[in-house]
Amino acid sequence: MSYEMWIIVTGALVGASCGVIGAFLILRKIAMLADAISHTVLLGIVLAFLVSHSMNGAFMLAGAVLVGLFTAFAVQLLNSGGIQEDASIGVVFTSLFALGVILISLYAKDVHLDVEHVLMGEIAFVPWETVSLLSFGELPKAFVMLGSIFLLDLLLITLFYKEFKITSFDPGMAAALGIPVLLIHYVLMVMVSVTSVAAFDSVGAILVVAMLIAPGATAYLLTDRYSAMLLLSGGIGVLDSTAGYFIAKAFDVSISGSMAVAAGIIFTLAWILSPRYGLLSRLFSRHAVHKLQR
Repeated sequence: MSYEMWIIVTGALVGASCGVIGAFLILRKIAMLADAISHTVLLGIVLAFLVSHSMNGAFMLAGAVLVGLFTAFAVQLLNSGGIQEDASIGVVFTSLFALGVILISLYAKDVHLDVEHVLMGEIAFVPWETVSLLSFGELPKAFVMLGSIFLLDLLLITLFYKEFKITSFDPGMAAALGIPVLLIHYVLMVMVSVTSVAAFDSVGAILVVAMLIAPGATAYLLTDRYSAMLLLSGGIGVLDSTAGYFIAKAFDVSISGSMAVAAGIIFTLAWILSPRYGLLSRLFSRHAVHKLQR
């Protein structure tokens, strides 16, 4: 596969995996919690390095999962204590992210990990860092990790499809049916954490946040069906990343930044043109109502 195709495929994997998970976050109205987790996993990565003295992917994933779960727990604890949810997210997110930045500056100055790298990543370097995978030969490390996490996400969604659906729409009913609502919530938080850290090194936190929110929000405008929204979210994530790559190539700018911009553009088009919830559709509906009232 060519150098260019590896970048596109890696971006598409980020878009698909984050997009599908993001659909659940949109339905549960906790999209900004994904923003918090995608930044606070930096602390998990730094702590994993300080403990293991290695940037091995397994240690990074373990650290990210623990800090991601702690982030979700801390937000919920503050919220249940009377603090507004958005304020809880803001306090936890900024504090843990800042702590990660401080630990980098104190103990990891000579490691390939800095704030700019964390925020923007560098997907253009993905094809150069490879691993040998049995009969498949040399494959980009980011592709292997993202592909594995994507398959894991699909497996969990398949296994807990009904539980995710009911807890997303009616947690009270789910609890009455005996479904462990809190456990399903934390399973989703683990998925967000693991997917974030898998994409972290190659695309950075900014694109992870964009892909966790924009594709799901776009799909939410286009369909009312749960299964269709999941599929659309993944597909739109792939479209966002692919379009962003060609925008970056045309203007010679940041690839990750362009992918995030493409996600915003496609969301805006859906917001304007959506046949049921779009701006134009609502304007036409209001105009028709006014005509009937005359």
